[in-house]
Amino acid sequence: MRNSISFVYPMYNEKDNIEEMIFRTMAVAPELTDDYEIVIVDDASTDGCGEMVDRISEKHPQVRCIHHPKNRKLGGALKTGFAAAIKDMALYTDSDLPIDMNDIKLAVPYMEQADLLIGYRLVRTEGLRRRVISRAYNWLIKQVFGLRVRDVNFAFKVLRRPLLDQLELHSEGSFIDAEIILEAQRLGFRVREVGMMFYQRTAGKSSLAGTGVILKILQELWEYWGRRRGMARPGGA
Repeated sequence: MRNSISFVYPMYNEKDNIEEMIFRTMAVAPELTDDYEIVIVDDASTDGCGEMVDRISEKHPQVRCIHHPKNRKLGGALKTGFAAAIKDMALYTDSDLPIDMNDIKLAVPYMEQADLLIGYRLVRTEGLRRRVISRAYNWLIKQVFGLRVRDVNFAFKVLRRPLLDQLELHSEGSFIDAEIILEAQRLGFRVREVGMMFYQRTAGKSSLAGTGVILKILQELWEYWGRRRGMARPGGA
């Protein structure tokens, strides 16, 4: 039997995308595994997408929706999703269809040589502002932590169960993507990259590029750096 997979999707106000995301996943998943689940974390959405997923789950028991009573941002949603995932591997991507789900069939086999698989954009199609921010952020992560990956914050990651069981993630915001990679590396797990096509959302509005999100990333980066320094001190305090 092939590895079982938990598809973990954080969701905030994605009523125009989530139904298609679910059914695209259900179309591809049987080609990857004999045992899967789709775990969607509704991060206190206000557009009815949580209720939409609940209705879908009534007909498709492999779909589960976990509802946050208060909005906890990307990191909070992912921590909830990872904690709820019960399969051999957890595959995370966004709910706004950033990848062609068929590309997962090419990516997942790389897990034979990895504990954490992270995607990077083969072509950057987002606007100038987001390209500049992303490039600066990747540069900053390399300078502060020495992490040498192509795309820290691309929303495609696959984690094996041993890594999931050892990860202690703290970030509530979008620094979570970097924290996953940094912690996997610190714990000695194998990290591998795979190039993927990235697709701009065609419906809904992104909540991940605002000034508040950027400030939260910088705050959590600073806090993580402080924790790492504490780990390195004699006595661990």
